Amino acid sequence: MNRRFLVGAAVTAVAVAAAALGIGNADAASAFAPPPADASFDYQIGAPYAPPSGVTVVSRDHDAAAAPGLYNICYVNAFQAQTAAATWWKTNHADLLLRDRNGKLVVDPDWNEILLDYSTAAKRSALTGIVGEWISQCAGKGFKGLEPDNLDAYTRSKGLLTKTQALAYAKALSTFAHGRGLAVGQKNTADLSTADARQAGFDFAVAEECADYDECQNYTATYGNNVIVIEYSAAGFTKACRTYGSKLSVVLRDVDVTAPGSGSYTFKTC
Repeated sequence: MNRRFLVGAAVTAVAVAAAALGIGNADAASAFAPPPADASFDYQIGAPYAPPSGVTVVSRDHDAAAAPGLYNICYVNAFQAQTAAATWWKTNHADLLLRDRNGKLVVDPDWNEILLDYSTAAKRSALTGIVGEWISQCAGKGFKGLEPDNLDAYTRSKGLLTKTQALAYAKALSTFAHGRGLAVGQKNTADLSTADARQAGFDFAVAEECADYDECQNYTATYGNNVIVIEYSAAGFTKACRTYGSKLSVVLRDVDVTAPGSGSYTFKTC
């Protein structure tokens, strides 16, 4: 499940720790590090706004500006096409949109998003070039992390895409992002193993509703305390705080991740 709309010694120490875990690329020249563990976090991929007092880590869409003075994670829809961008994809990169055996576009029914086709090395390279432009923009704006969404799109591909292909594409994106100083987060996909995460080059995790679905331990097994938990129900949030509130970044947000002033805006941390 996903929610969206349209440095010095400390860094080196974290990078070395990542290398010891075998997660990501700890090349000091790239100077990337995951967000601090157990930090106060806000999920702003729907609309950016002034972060609440105490927040030190925030996730925002790649079109938004980074929040000054905070660790910013850049959201990109890397494995599916944003609904509002469907016409652009069809016009400019129709060959990179997944089609079934009858030639029909394969669409994620929950979000009405066309799946991207990363089934071949050539297509993965082309997609990395396109998404890489967004990643470069993120780095230029001062973001420090990357959140590539819909890693699990292969599970909705009618068998046309595989996990192996998804991991290969994720690795290409991670390598690109690391080269621009961005740490890369595994977004959801709780059944990914530690070996899978290492192969993809992930450095931390962003997990939606992992307490609600009793999946948080799947992420901590790989990333330790470098896991961000987003819950959308009071019950899930309470469970996450009770079990992981002293170890992980946990936030309660409204399902549409709206900004203050909306009727549904919700923000709470443990």
